[in-house]
Amino acid sequence: MKKIADDILNKVISSRPIISYKGSFGRVITIGGNEEYGGAIIMATNAAVHAGAGLVTCATSKINVTALHAQLPEAMFIDYTDTTKLNQAITKSNVVVIGPGLGTTAQSLAILKTTIAALSANHFIIVDGSAITLLAKNRNLLSQLKIANVIFTPHEMEWQRLSGIPIPNQDIKSNQSKQESLSANVVLKKYHTEIYHTNGSISQLSIGGPYMSTGGMGDTLTGIIAAFLCQFKQVSTSDRIDAAVYIHSAVASSLATQKYVVLPSDIIAELQHYMLISQKK
Repeated sequence: MKKIADDILNKVISSRPIISYKGSFGRVITIGGNEEYGGAIIMATNAAVHAGAGLVTCATSKINVTALHAQLPEAMFIDYTDTTKLNQAITKSNVVVIGPGLGTTAQSLAILKTTIAALSANHFIIVDGSAITLLAKNRNLLSQLKIANVIFTPHEMEWQRLSGIPIPNQDIKSNQSKQESLSANVVLKKYHTEIYHTNGSISQLSIGGPYMSTGGMGDTLTGIIAAFLCQFKQVSTSDRIDAAVYIHSAVASSLATQKYVVLPSDIIAELQHYMLISQKK
C-alpha cells in the first residue's frame, strides 16, 4: 500500500497554458440536493469551481437555485427533474457527480436512472452519498454503471451497504476484492482514507484528523476529485484521485493549526491559494 505524500500535488498540479479558455479545463455536472439537503450539492459544486473545473453545472431542486447563485454565481443551474435538460448537460460534461443530498425517494431513484442511462465510456462518474445507498438497494443498476469510469466515495457505513462487508471486517483484502468486482475506483473515507484503484494499486492517506469531522466534508472532497479529474489529463486517473484526496486533508491540516474545527467552506476558500503554491512550475 502506497502512502500518499505531498509530492503528489507537484506531480499533478501544473501551470495553466497561456493560451487556454474555460473549456480547456473540463466540464463538471453535479447532481443532487433535494429540498432538505441542498447544502450538500452546493458544497460539492463550490469545491469543483474553486478547485479549477472550467465549467460547472449544478442539477438540483428548484428550491436551491437562489442559495446556489447567491453563494456561487460562477455555476450554472438546471432543474434535476427536467429529464431533457439533464440528459443534454450530462452529454456535454466530462465528469458527472451524483449523490450529495440526493435523497433516497422514488424521485431520487428516477434521477439516478436518468443519469446512468445518459453515460458513455468517455465519462467519469463519481457516485457519492445517497446514490451509493440507492445502488445498494437497486443492484441491477450496477452493471449499467460500468459503461463509464466509476469512482465510488463511500464512508464506512455506505461501503458496508454497497459491498456487503460489515465495518469490522473491512480489511484490505476484502475491500480490494469487492472493488475489483465493481470495476470501479473506491475512495473509502475514514481516518487514513484508503483508495482502491482499478489499476490494482492501493493508496492510503496519512494526514487529516478529528477537526474535519463535520457535515459536508465528504461533499467537498467529491467536488475536488471532479475538478482534478477533468483538468489534469497529463497524469493518470489514479494520480489525479490521490492528489485530490491529499489536498483536501492537507488544506484542512494547515488550517487546523489555527482552528479547533475546520469547516468544508474553510477548505473551499483556501483551495485556490494552496493549489498555486503546490503547482509544478
